Amino acid sequence: MQLLFILLRIFEVILVIRIVMSWFRPDPTHPIVNFIYRVTDPVLEPVRRLLPIQAMGFDLSPIVIFVAINMIKRFLIRSMFLY
Repeated sequence: MQLLFILLRIFEVILVIRIVMSWFRPDPTHPIVNFIYRVTDPVLEPVRRLLPIQAMGFDLSPIVIFVAINMIKRFLIRSMFLY
């Protein structure tokens, strides 16, 4: 259970890095940038397909993912106290 919390936190940090990177237009061929895209794209892309707001210049998919991660954490914490 602790490992899952650590993995979720690492993903949150990578997602924040991805958001900051979007402000600077980094070289997509750089290995670190490429790694961050490979890790976050599979999670962000399905949400982007569901949110039409991206066409207006706003990508709200990271916010949706942060909310989902928070809900998962809360569920896990509650389930730990039930057992």
